[in-house]
Amino acid sequence: MGLYALAFSSGVLILRFLPAVPPSWLLLLLGGGAIAFLLLRQQWVRWLAAAMLGLCWSGWHATTLLEQRLEINRDGQTLWLEGRIAGLPQWQSEAGWQVVRFELEEASSRRVTLPPRLRLSWRDPPPLRAGERWRLAVRLKQPDGLLNPHGFDYLQWLTARRIGATGTVKAGEWQADGNGVDAWRERLRERLLTMLPDNPAAGGVLALSLGDGSVLSRTQWQKLQDSGTVHLFVISGQHISLVAGLGYGLVVLLVRLGLWPMRVPWLPAACALALGGAFAYGALAGFAVPVQRALIMVTVVLLWRMSYRPLSSWKPWSLALAAVLVLDPLVMLQPGFWLSFAAVAVLLLVFAGRLGRWRWWQMLSRAQWAAAIGLLPLLLASGLPISWVGPVANAVAVPFVSFVVLPLVLLGMLLIGWPVLAVPVLQLAAYLLSALWHALDWLVQGWPAWQSAVPESWILLLTGLAVFLLLLPGALRPWWLALMLLTPLAWPPAGDAVPAGQARIWLLDVGQGQAIVIQTARHALLYDAGPSIAGMDAGETIVVPFLRGERIRHLNRLILSHADADHAGGATAVLRHVTVERLVSGEPGRHGELQAESCSNTGWEWDAVRFRQWQQEAAEDSNAASCVLWVEAADERFLVTGDLDVAGERALLGAWPELQADWLVAGHHGSRTSTAQFWLQHLQPHTVLISRGRHNSYGHPHPLVLARIEYNSMQLYDTAVDKAIRIQLGAHAPLWSMAQQQRFWR
Repeated sequence: MGLYALAFSSGVLILRFLPAVPPSWLLLLLGGGAIAFLLLRQQWVRWLAAAMLGLCWSGWHATTLLEQRLEINRDGQTLWLEGRIAGLPQWQSEAGWQVVRFELEEASSRRVTLPPRLRLSWRDPPPLRAGERWRLAVRLKQPDGLLNPHGFDYLQWLTARRIGATGTVKAGEWQADGNGVDAWRERLRERLLTMLPDNPAAGGVLALSLGDGSVLSRTQWQKLQDSGTVHLFVISGQHISLVAGLGYGLVVLLVRLGLWPMRVPWLPAACALALGGAFAYGALAGFAVPVQRALIMVTVVLLWRMSYRPLSSWKPWSLALAAVLVLDPLVMLQPGFWLSFAAVAVLLLVFAGRLGRWRWWQMLSRAQWAAAIGLLPLLLASGLPISWVGPVANAVAVPFVSFVVLPLVLLGMLLIGWPVLAVPVLQLAAYLLSALWHALDWLVQGWPAWQSAVPESWILLLTGLAVFLLLLPGALRPWWLALMLLTPLAWPPAGDAVPAGQARIWLLDVGQGQAIVIQTARHALLYDAGPSIAGMDAGETIVVPFLRGERIRHLNRLILSHADADHAGGATAVLRHVTVERLVSGEPGRHGELQAESCSNTGWEWDAVRFRQWQQEAAEDSNAASCVLWVEAADERFLVTGDLDVAGERALLGAWPELQADWLVAGHHGSRTSTAQFWLQHLQPHTVLISRGRHNSYGHPHPLVLARIEYNSMQLYDTAVDKAIRIQLGAHAPLWSMAQQQRFWR
């Protein structure tokens, strides 16, 4: 049974690595073939049939979801619709505005068929609560997101949550009060916040009780990431298993004390109490996807235990894996799915091979080092941060949170109807969490989480093999071979080097802003650092991960075209994470604490690649003061002008009458104030690039600019459509964009 479940799961997971969902006719053919194979007696043929059925199952779910996405002709339209708020709304303060993000279920409209689940945001909204029904005017958008190398794939995240459209609410009318589990959780959240007013640890209490991490500050999340303890504040397998274990252990304790009635079989009662406690806690946490996954695993294990079978077998693990994928195969798009099942597999591998009895502290310490080592390949493959102090932090935090803080939080929730009793208990839990924050803060001082580029496949394979060898029982553990296999990870081979005389240029997808990375054989330059607007810092979330992924730890020059937030907002984050030799700006006086030099009209050469920068004299405004950069490699030229306007373009041609460009970045994100007809006629670029955000409020790119580009028979690439763009300047080759990287959810 376990091998059939494993074969089915393998078939489901195959889709994760395919560039597209197999067509319906092929899925039907595979399904028919699988049914025929099941009638044969050869076991390996039946395993193959199970895998084929798994692929059909995940393919059918993916096809259904993709077909339910918002139609392209409705993209950007504003419609009135009705629906119910699902889950707890997430409130944030952005640029002085209150912004709420929430998911809407059962969405319907008289004009169009809508996806069953939407993700919406509303700026400065009226009070709204979980479970309520609202009539909303929403500007709907197809699921989309920024896409860069080494960055977060927002569209993949939306697909995993089965979001068929996103949108911005323009107006709304309340329809009906909320009811059900979500409304109940909303009332509990309000009570908890009332009982813990202005308490810095209130976010931790809400995370442990309701699975609501929105109240945790960015600093607290960063501290948890650096210490490797994020999992403690995300309700998943560990917390659900703990609650189930408390219920199971209570019955076992009564049996050992002789207080259990002999006529009642203790094992079914213990399993039933454990299962009831786990599902009650799951309801409190809102049955989120990680909670559902944990509940399925606990249910399978308890049912297995009720049959008086040992829990050391791999069958419960494989059956739980198959059950999770039957319920929702698209959960495979979430890193948490892989990490949770891998963690359980690592613990099974380690503890199944033990000899004799281990003391509790031995089990705890071995569990921590096993998890730290065992999850290393997956963390590397996912590009997730790795905590240097994780094993030590978890050795303290796991028992402290699991056996001290969490029971107090749950006790406070049970007593919440009696505030006189609940408040002291919850305040004690919050006080202990504050002490934990301070301890973690001390522990991670000078030891931030390490995040590197995703290693090549062969390095990941060797790392996985080394980890398997390290997890074997001590007598079978070949230390010398494991360490030898880890050598490429410790000293990775050099990345894809840029040939001398060429420049690799990346126009990053940063939304309504700009960030361009230029590498030569031994130098690196960043032109603009992306926006930092309304709580979104592209420098921190996009530019820095890209630089880290490309192994760029030092910038020879950082040029900020001017000081507007959409170009220079991410500079502070960049300067915090990489060293910068020279910081140049078109407006050095507007950067506050950043010490930048002015953009002088000068030129230089790096690795046989020529660079020139220029700034208009006596510029009248910020856009006109933009610092211009021109790059030439092997008679191929690239030009970017920031937000330079038409007058500035004319002045530049007056200063550089011989100016030419093969690749041109349209000025001011394609605004009508730039990219004039005389400018295009003089430069004659074969390709024009536009960096902008989809559905931006400025209407970029302007139709007039698009008409000029088309009139001059020039190719157009747009980061809102083509995502991050790479040019190999000097190779005279076509560009490559992230949109060309095929994944079934894109």
